[in-house]
Amino acid sequence: MDHRRLLRSSALALAATGLLLSGCTGSGTGDRASAAPAGGSGQGAKSSPSAELKPFYGQKLSWRKCGTSGFQCATLEAPLDYDAPGGEKIELAVARKKATGPGSRLGSLHVNPGGPGGSAVGFLQSYAALGYPAPVRARYDMVAMDPRGVARSEPVECLDGKAMDAHTQVDQTPDTALDASAFHTALKNFAAGCEKKSGKVLPHVSTANTARDMDIFRAALGDTRLTYVGASYGTFLGATYAELFPARTGRLVLDGAMDPSLSARQLNLDQTEGFETAFRSFAEDCVAREDCPLGRTSVTAAGQRLKKFFTDLDQRPVPTGQSRELGESLATTGVLAAMYDEAAWPQLRTALSAAMDGRGEGLLTLADAYYERDPDGTYSNLMFANAAVNCLDAPPAFSREAEMHAALPDFERVSPVFGRNFAWAALNCTYWPTPATGTPHRVTADGAPPILVVGTTRDPATPYKWSRALASQLSSGRLLTYDGDGHTAYGRGSDCVDTAINTYLLEGQAPKDGKRCR
Repeated sequence: MDHRRLLRSSALALAATGLLLSGCTGSGTGDRASAAPAGGSGQGAKSSPSAELKPFYGQKLSWRKCGTSGFQCATLEAPLDYDAPGGEKIELAVARKKATGPGSRLGSLHVNPGGPGGSAVGFLQSYAALGYPAPVRARYDMVAMDPRGVARSEPVECLDGKAMDAHTQVDQTPDTALDASAFHTALKNFAAGCEKKSGKVLPHVSTANTARDMDIFRAALGDTRLTYVGASYGTFLGATYAELFPARTGRLVLDGAMDPSLSARQLNLDQTEGFETAFRSFAEDCVAREDCPLGRTSVTAAGQRLKKFFTDLDQRPVPTGQSRELGESLATTGVLAAMYDEAAWPQLRTALSAAMDGRGEGLLTLADAYYERDPDGTYSNLMFANAAVNCLDAPPAFSREAEMHAALPDFERVSPVFGRNFAWAALNCTYWPTPATGTPHRVTADGAPPILVVGTTRDPATPYKWSRALASQLSSGRLLTYDGDGHTAYGRGSDCVDTAINTYLLEGQAPKDGKRCR
């Protein structure tokens, strides 16, 4: 079973990504004069940290070599509880790769790949510090901090590998009272495991606290303003930072945005519709191909065939060559994983064809990538941190099953294929042991310089309307639209998108609000 409001970046290891040549539409220049200076050259924040926080802001990082050549790692200290900063401390993993030149150094560029639960340090070392455009890497120190509760930063733990394997296979579309009971038991066991193993940190892993940690990291790096690229959930983290510290906000790129004003229920419903939109785009491409396992008649018929395939698997799972069979839950997760990146569509067609022929290893591979499950049966803490942060940031979508059933028609309306699955999965915070501390609200970040919000029109996980909403809420928001498929836009093949973002990061010139790219 997975927690469907997983807002992933495009960092899934699904298939080799083929880049397509892309053009852009729209014109006009941005407002260079109003853009904030980059981190190393801007004006300082107008407010100072409290006396209790000053030791954290004044700490010096002890950098050491780590990973491949050029990378350095350190440990940052922050208060476990910002309401009692003189109490227990938490240690956060940070990393950097210094600017390579040529050109003058602009400061530090913080990156976050999303999740919540994605390792920013892992993302930095595996992609951002190596794959971001060379002119950006030349002039910025590329830096990252694993958020509290994630990966190397006091990670939230809940279930061991064997228990997590069982958890991911629980029926997420219960048809009987017995199935529903098993589903609720799985949610309760997951929450209880998190409380038992990580009860100390669970109340303190909110996005707001991570944003405060980022400000300490900014100060420790010697930057007067935060320069940042956040993807998916990372956009919520970036917007939260701008709300808390508008005077310390520099150039922020929020790619694949969340709408912070929406309730958990509405976020789940919108994401359900987003995955349906992405599936229909996949199906339109699929039915035009000879090897389409969903038939070649229509998009609607393809959806009906996929839904029937899921139903059949619920009754008769297929072998995978491993001890785990491919049932409805894992197959659904595998299909959804491939919706994050259109480069995975050929892999999905092959996996679906094999599964319909009784061989489920291809879809299982996609599901395992989504869950970050290693071949040895161990899992990263992605899913554990994801639940912990989501359930702390907002009240649960549903407090009991009856509320879910009342909303079920809406979920099935926006997604005939996935709606029932998403509705049941939206119960994931119902039994969470720590009450939510966050409340959905509009984020304006008054006083912050231009903030660049990037939205992809057929994004499954962060629907395009969320990017439009965030850009309109932010007092200085600028919307850059990518007319395309997949999750997020930067570095995914559009020269138009990449040029606009690079110009903003390097020159402080935000594109004209409403610019569109293809």
